[in-house]
Amino acid sequence: MQLRPVTKPEGLPAFETVWTPIPGSSQEFAIDTRCSHTLYEGARGPGKTITQLMRFRRRVGIGYGEYWRGVIFDLEFDNLSGLVAESKKWFPKFFDGAKFMESAASYKWVWPTGEELLFRHVKKIGDYEGFHGHEYPFIGWNELTKYPTSELYDKFMSVNRSSFVPERDTPLNSDGTYATDDGKPLPPIPLEVFSTTNPNGPGHNWVKRRFIDVAPRGVVVRQQIEVFNPQTQEVEIVTKTQIAIFGSYRENIYLRPEYVAELESISDPNLRRAWLFGDWDIVTGGALDDVWNKQTHVLPRFVIPATWRLDRSFDWGSSHPFSVGWWAEANGETATIIHNGEVFSFCPPPGSIIQIFEWYGTKEIGTNKGLKLSADDIARGIKSREESLKLNGWIKGPVYAGPADNQIRDVREIDVDTLEKKMEKAGVTWVESDKSPGSRKIGLQLIRDRLESATKHEGPALYFMDNCVASISTIPTLPRDPDKPDDVDTTAEDHPYDMARYRVLKGNLHGVKKIKVLLPS
Repeated sequence: MQLRPVTKPEGLPAFETVWTPIPGSSQEFAIDTRCSHTLYEGARGPGKTITQLMRFRRRVGIGYGEYWRGVIFDLEFDNLSGLVAESKKWFPKFFDGAKFMESAASYKWVWPTGEELLFRHVKKIGDYEGFHGHEYPFIGWNELTKYPTSELYDKFMSVNRSSFVPERDTPLNSDGTYATDDGKPLPPIPLEVFSTTNPNGPGHNWVKRRFIDVAPRGVVVRQQIEVFNPQTQEVEIVTKTQIAIFGSYRENIYLRPEYVAELESISDPNLRRAWLFGDWDIVTGGALDDVWNKQTHVLPRFVIPATWRLDRSFDWGSSHPFSVGWWAEANGETATIIHNGEVFSFCPPPGSIIQIFEWYGTKEIGTNKGLKLSADDIARGIKSREESLKLNGWIKGPVYAGPADNQIRDVREIDVDTLEKKMEKAGVTWVESDKSPGSRKIGLQLIRDRLESATKHEGPALYFMDNCVASISTIPTLPRDPDKPDDVDTTAEDHPYDMARYRVLKGNLHGVKKIKVLLPS
């Protein structure tokens, strides 16, 4: 299909004469990936913003008219100004009558042929309600890692649709023939979600898991879904595709060296790796990134010595995930680690705790969506997992009751057992967690202290076995609360962190190094 209007007025420039991607660059791949979901990511400077705008603009004026609608989202309204400014540099060069409507209520480009591109900010799940029932065959996300979870990204898939029917809606000539170059109906409108981002940010973890870890850059990931097709009234297989395209400032022949010099001068090593090299194997801007070291804090799985104490901690969740963590507390006895055929001795200071197992109540880490299991089901699942740990030889002693989210003790209805009572009847008991004033701040500091102790090999430390995937992938990347820098951002996926915080706070005073206790005079 040629990228030009169906009825092109004399002198109107073709798409390719106004803008073309840099030959052989990531722009050239990103502009036409032909995938349902495209993530254009990497370093700063390859021209991701203009590529996103032109990805939409290339289908303007070819006959889809009002059916070709797009929206580009950002977390804050002010952040849309850069996108709009870039679009104002380029869209008028097509001389096709496009107009930008400046009011905050409109804030969109409109074309005489009916197409529209909106710029909107969405921050919380309730913001979706203003879009329910809309049709946007093109959805763009600017800096996707600004979003702490995938919840909004997934929710807006319901408006990524089109009612365009080629045989019915393709423009006609006066004689009733299709007004296209070949006289045939236009192809169906493709449904596209095109996102841009750099590594770093509150959503670093879920974006990395969904787009970066699943396949090498440039490799299409396919998912086949069985659906009922209302158009054919038959069950069919639909293939959804996604791809991650890596871009580097080195490709952009229009980029000034002064810009690169600014990137080179970044003092934060993690931020420099993210912005200069597009490195996703970083943790930065968070509450724990400066004290976390995967090589130090993540251990191969090993059999727990019989004399080490075992317990568990729990963060409740239903619509959001719950998190159960099993812990071993060292007592000075040496454990044996067998890894890659080699045998190692491991003897952390007494009082050190190691998360040895987890149960994270979600289908997919990063979605922040829970399984909605009942307290009875969770309790039975806990018992089953503890029996399995013993049968498979990972633990030998009893598992004691540990701290749980205190909301399981809330009385929700008169004459109805609390969640704690329901779990107790199923054989799982808990002790209260510390939610006293200041406990969140103290809990974060204690976790930081223990992680530092593991690095310095002094004092009670904190470790995670490598099978605790949810904790390892979510805890190190938690951002700080922008309004309370001594706490984590609770809008992020913080359930494994809260579970770990309860355990660290649990009467483990020998682990405290920096909290001062003032006695009355």
